Amino acid sequence: MMAARAENRHHFAMSKKAKTLDRVMCGECDRNIEFNDLVSLLQALGFSMRIRGGHYIFDRTGVLEIINLQPSGHHAKGYQVKQVREIVLRYGLSL
Repeated sequence: MMAARAENRHHFAMSKKAKTLDRVMCGECDRNIEFNDLVSLLQALGFSMRIRGGHYIFDRTGVLEIINLQPSGHHAKGYQVKQVREIVLRYGLSL
């Protein structure tokens, strides 16, 4: 029973990350992406995170660019979502 609950939570978490990736890639709702969802997505894509002040800085081996995010309330900033989308496309990243 406990294993089934843990598996369901894991499946739900992956589904939410996949949904966030779809929303990022569609390009129609850049200003409506939750900041925490974007952070979780980047970590699932293999980026490591460090925080300096209000800046969430992400890097990944094999990706030349560094992603610097700042929350705008509970949402990510639209231009930063666009930056993430461009990097996902450029490097062919997937979950």
